[in-house]
Amino acid sequence: MDKLELKERILKGENLHTEFKESLPDNETLAKSIVCFTNTDGGQLVIGISDSGDIVGVGDLDEAMRKIDDIAFNRCEPSIGILQETVDMDGVIVLIINIPKGEQRPYRTKSGKFYIRSGNRCRQASWQEVRRLYQTSESIFYDENPISKASPGNLDMGYFRTFLENCLDISPEESLIENYLENLKVITHDKKPTLAGILFFGENPQRFIPYAKIIAAYIPGMDVSIPPFDRKDLEGKISDILENSLKFLRLYLKEEHRIKGFEPELYPELPIEVLREGIVNAIAHRDYTISASIRIFIFEDRIEIRTPGKLPNSVSIENMRTSIHVLRNPIIYNFLNKMGMVTDVGSGVPRMIKIIRERLNKEIKLNATETEFILSIPRMQGGKR
Repeated sequence: MDKLELKERILKGENLHTEFKESLPDNETLAKSIVCFTNTDGGQLVIGISDSGDIVGVGDLDEAMRKIDDIAFNRCEPSIGILQETVDMDGVIVLIINIPKGEQRPYRTKSGKFYIRSGNRCRQASWQEVRRLYQTSESIFYDENPISKASPGNLDMGYFRTFLENCLDISPEESLIENYLENLKVITHDKKPTLAGILFFGENPQRFIPYAKIIAAYIPGMDVSIPPFDRKDLEGKISDILENSLKFLRLYLKEEHRIKGFEPELYPELPIEVLREGIVNAIAHRDYTISASIRIFIFEDRIEIRTPGKLPNSVSIENMRTSIHVLRNPIIYNFLNKMGMVTDVGSGVPRMIKIIRERLNKEIKLNATETEFILSIPRMQGGKR
């Protein structure tokens, strides 16, 4: 950073990526500031600037730099690699600490606390946010987390055996069932059902994960502000939710009868494979750390499938269109794959785009916000060809 850039930073004030300190703080406060940046998006800690923007500089520069290196290495867990630089502001030296976005998130201070930046301030992270940091760095996957209040007795073992027989072609002896539960990560080594295990094989998944459902609504118009004509909370195992979602969609999507030979044939307004792909993608890729449900809105001109959470790391709308495939919930995805509901090549979005172009000569819309991903599937005008 040069002199001009520093002056511009001072004028702009503190933000997500910039924090000013008039003097070198105590060890814990400095560790907290470094951890905040590396757990969020990286940034720069500027020492020698007062809260009012006055340039006061750093006194014993060598001692300050040694102390900062020691804090980043010994009082942050894991250790954080920082880069220090100085800026000469007309004889007054300002110290810049460049802190990268961490590759081993979440980081914590030696006291065991996790911090993140929120706007221009640093605050302690909630447990949910810590879980999300683990997930984004792929240190753990959230769908393999144990559900503390659940036990193997809350699993539908008959359904699990049917899954083994029909999807894996396995007919295990009773003594081996527990091994399959652990190996497939339905339960942990401590015999606790995982989130994925409860969602797929739980007798009542919403007892433990109440937001793991789909809210479906038919809206007689084109705007979400219009009161819904019909609304359903679709619950149960994932297979039940998928089946009931398609049933709800069929209630409000038109079907055309055509005579071929001597028998009538039904042609749905929208291809079922597109609707199924959209719902399965939402179930497979949603962020389960967020206490919100998947929502399906049937409008007069489109179907919207709204999935909670931002896109996973490195995924963008552009590369989704070209089959980029990043798993947020690999166990959930694996079960869906074994059940024949997804392919393992990331071709779902391109396939949906291709089918809608060919059948309707229209475009699917993809939109990613800070809180959800929205898939918009166009309908035929008035539900007719």
